[in-house]
Amino acid sequence: MDPECSRLLPALCTVLADPRQPVADDTCLEKLLDWFKTISEAGSSLLLLQENPCLVELLFQVLRPQDLSARVLSFSLRLAGIFAAQEDCFQYLQQGELLPGLFGEAGPVGQAAWTAPTVRSGWIQGLRSLVQHPSALHFLADCGALDTVFSLQGDSSLFVASAAGQLLAHILGLSMRGPAEGLPSLQAPDWPACAQKIVGHLEESLRSTAPPQVTQALNVLTTTFGHCHSPWTRVLWERLGPLVACLLEEDPLPAAHSLVDLLLSVARSPVLSSDCGLWETLAQTLRHLSPTQAGPLALGILKLQDCPQALRAQAFGVLLQPLACVLKAADQAPGPPGLLEGITGDSVTVDTLLSSKSACAGLLCRTLAHLELLQPLPQRPSPWPQAPLLGAAVTILRFCNGSAAPASDVGGRLCALLAGCVRVQRAALDFLGTLSQETGPQELVTQVFSVLLEHLRSPDSSATVLKKAFQATLRWLLSSPKTPGCCDLDPHTQLFLREVPELAEQLLRDPESYVRASAVTAMGQLSSQGLHATAASPEHPGGQQKSLLVELLRILSEDSEGFPRRAVMQVFTQWLRDGHADVTEDTERFVARVLQAASRDLDWEVRAQGLELALVFLAQTLGQPGSHCPYAVAPPQATLRSPPAQALQALCRVRLFEFAFRALFDCDRPVAQKSCDLLLFLRARTVPHSGPQEAGGSPDVVSVEAALQRWRAGEQGPPLGDLEPETVLAVLRSMDLEGLRGALAESSDHVEESPQSLLQDVLAAVGVLGENQADCY
Repeated sequence: MDPECSRLLPALCTVLADPRQPVADDTCLEKLLDWFKTISEAGSSLLLLQENPCLVELLFQVLRPQDLSARVLSFSLRLAGIFAAQEDCFQYLQQGELLPGLFGEAGPVGQAAWTAPTVRSGWIQGLRSLVQHPSALHFLADCGALDTVFSLQGDSSLFVASAAGQLLAHILGLSMRGPAEGLPSLQAPDWPACAQKIVGHLEESLRSTAPPQVTQALNVLTTTFGHCHSPWTRVLWERLGPLVACLLEEDPLPAAHSLVDLLLSVARSPVLSSDCGLWETLAQTLRHLSPTQAGPLALGILKLQDCPQALRAQAFGVLLQPLACVLKAADQAPGPPGLLEGITGDSVTVDTLLSSKSACAGLLCRTLAHLELLQPLPQRPSPWPQAPLLGAAVTILRFCNGSAAPASDVGGRLCALLAGCVRVQRAALDFLGTLSQETGPQELVTQVFSVLLEHLRSPDSSATVLKKAFQATLRWLLSSPKTPGCCDLDPHTQLFLREVPELAEQLLRDPESYVRASAVTAMGQLSSQGLHATAASPEHPGGQQKSLLVELLRILSEDSEGFPRRAVMQVFTQWLRDGHADVTEDTERFVARVLQAASRDLDWEVRAQGLELALVFLAQTLGQPGSHCPYAVAPPQATLRSPPAQALQALCRVRLFEFAFRALFDCDRPVAQKSCDLLLFLRARTVPHSGPQEAGGSPDVVSVEAALQRWRAGEQGPPLGDLEPETVLAVLRSMDLEGLRGALAESSDHVEESPQSLLQDVLAAVGVLGENQADCY
């Protein structure tokens, strides 16, 4: 420890132990704990206590009857745990019976302060730090602390209850680490005392008729099997697995969510996954869970690498059941023969869907989300029922917008429950977009196009639904034939290709900023794919493209909400990167106009995106950086495309340097950091190739450097005007960009953060130090 900190430490301990002194806030106490933990991990905790006896005295203060604040008491418990994590220091603290007084039956458990959650949390955390070695395990077995941990599993504070369960899993794993590793076949009756007591507690909890106790036991086992894959866990599962299976005989099933988590944790364990009884338990659980509860288990089973095919088929059937009900309600076949073979519980699923609006929406949203997660996985079921899933997604969307024609009472009820349900619409549109990765029957693809157009046209579509509809539309467009005027396309597809750009263009003036941003993104991507030309007249095939560029520049010049302008900048950057026709016609003019608009924007994300566009232009003008440059934006392979002087002249003509230099002193740090990186890249690519001439003392250089000083000070000032390449090179040489980058990388509270400063601030807050001795931490 630093000598000055050692000098200040006794005063700090006196302040903390004095109930009359105002206590430092929680942040300072957390910082102190972090500091002590760092010191202990780097050296000897025993030596630290021997050299600073005031710390031991502070811990003994907790044992004396007084009115210590709950925060200081919690701090002291956690501090004792940090020190006692080293076994020699543990033994040292045991000599004075300190640890039993802190963590045993005679500790703070019986004090009034125990009613404060922060004290109970501090006790748990201190014990968690302490339990790192065999001596701590013997201590736990003798001092009664385990019984307190058992009771804290049901604490009113969810944080404390969760920490107690995790502590039990940690103690169980630590107690078995030594014996089980030496004797892998060690049976439960021969386990250490701590392990036997915890397992006995778990057995008792699993047999309990109180659901909270069952949940607590399941959570401890989930943590244990998830973090430990030693052979002894097989013995544990063989002992407790039958009790877990017995839970399936109860109605209603207790702790269903925790049971699912446990079974999946066991199935993922390389030690336990070969247990045939496990697969049968999983199959039984799928049959006993409600449709709402079964979805997460079914998805988890389908994600497993090694799983019996029959169980996979059962799990997939559970996931598909709600969608099969939807298709039947619309009088559509649920899929090819065998798709839903063996699925039971159809009436239960229908009852769940029809029970209430929230239950119906919840089950459908979860089902669609699970299938969306499953679709891209290599272990997804094969064959993948693309056609039924497309039909189900379209049907759900039509139930929501009222265009469905129900063929039964169930269908009519679903229409009423799902009408205008934005939550389900968003989920179905997301899923429909995911399904675009594969093809489907032309009739179904036509229905997809039709329902997407319905949502884009509808005045009742909310802003978020329009956004999702655009996203799904783009995904289908980019995966479909898209040559304008192609005569072999289905008429509905041709209509789709023609109407989508028109609808997007209409929505560029929508009052909702999210809608305008989605329309901008859609128009940009459509234009990049050549789809927007379908809306142009034969006499002026490029007219629509020109009007789009003008319209996007108009949006970029507004002072309204920033989302549409951010979208415009992203589109322009992509156009420049892809060599869009409107950009390549006059690249310099395009870049100059965009940078000028971005430089005036009040939204920092627009300015940052402007720097991204500038970086793309730099890479195209100068060539990608070589392997010697650490600021590469692409693989190091290309060389300069243009001579440095010629390239720099192009950069000067688009006023890129003015934009970058101003951004270098932007009040928003991400913008300044991006500008600094850009200028470092530029200097690395140009300065090594420049000639020996120096312009350091020229009037132009002096003028630019003076402007930079004003901008650094927060002044605006006039523009730099036309710059010459030699001036720019001289300025780049003179700037300490590396130093600026380091300063920008510092945190916003990069004032002095030394432990000495922290101690001084805590003491100054209670008047122990003079005002001039305090340092802002």
